[in-house]
Amino acid sequence: MSGYYLLKNGEFAYNKSYSVGYDFGSIKRLDCYPMGALSTLYICFALKKHDSDFIKAYFDSLKWYRDIYMISAEGARNHGLLNVPTEEFFDTKHYLPENTDEQRKIADFIITLEHRIEAQQSLVDNLKKYKRGVIQHIFRHSFAQGNTEWTCVRLGDVFKKVSRRNTNGMVKNVITNSAEYGLVPQREFFEKDIAVDGNTANYYVIEEGDFVYNPRKSNTAPYGPFNRYSLSEKGIISPLYTCLVLQADIYPSYLAWYFKSDAWHRYIYDNGSQGVRHDRVSMTDDLLMGIPVMFPDRTRQLIYAEMLDKIEKRLQAAQKEYELLVSMKVGCVQQLFI
Repeated sequence: MSGYYLLKNGEFAYNKSYSVGYDFGSIKRLDCYPMGALSTLYICFALKKHDSDFIKAYFDSLKWYRDIYMISAEGARNHGLLNVPTEEFFDTKHYLPENTDEQRKIADFIITLEHRIEAQQSLVDNLKKYKRGVIQHIFRHSFAQGNTEWTCVRLGDVFKKVSRRNTNGMVKNVITNSAEYGLVPQREFFEKDIAVDGNTANYYVIEEGDFVYNPRKSNTAPYGPFNRYSLSEKGIISPLYTCLVLQADIYPSYLAWYFKSDAWHRYIYDNGSQGVRHDRVSMTDDLLMGIPVMFPDRTRQLIYAEMLDKIEKRLQAAQKEYELLVSMKVGCVQQLFI
């Protein structure tokens, strides 16, 4: 790679590309490899003094952006790159503590936080894997064994479609069906209402305990999310979704977990079509109502549901702690480098 810069482990590079969260580019240290080659579009440099970990933390803060902003403000952005001349970049002033012991203490504190965040992220990832393994064992392994103690019915035998419409516009709580977060208020999910006020007369009204199927595919829900509404407040949801009311004596929480499994995916794969849009399942009423619903006796339904509910509760607590730690680190870094 003739003409590229050779960057050694511990040296820094400034990427002038701007993106979401990095309006004025980013400066990162090479940590993972002994050396690497970088395009000449980057500005590369090594430290003459100062603690390297401290400087790495400093460049993760917003403080150093101020001078970069002043340099690039008058220059045009060209193909996603900021107009930051190398000479002016190195002329920027940075007000840092001269005492290396102080720098080291700050760096050690931030590194400790980062290690705690990494450990918490590992816990979250392991809990997610564990949950997937338990779901697979319950729903896929049991079916594969041909267990005659399980009952198999069609979805149409245990559900009926919701016919309630928001004709009078009285319900304002617009719900979205997310593969990751389930059935949540649209304002919380998108931070604003997507549905236009007064344009929801044709929306379905859903109540606590109703199930909603969204044919939109994603990585976590390859045949669309199928979730149970758990809020006490009535909600309204787009007519593009299918809303269902349980009519059989099956534990609802068990069914909610069943539809989070892939036990019914093979049926859609064998009988469904991709439709005109590649990101949606072409879900007819006959196809939907023919989805197999398998369940054991009610005692085991309760056992499986309670087991998975506890795992989910532990996962959500771990995820919340992880987010708190990340927020704490961001806040500390900004306070340390005011």
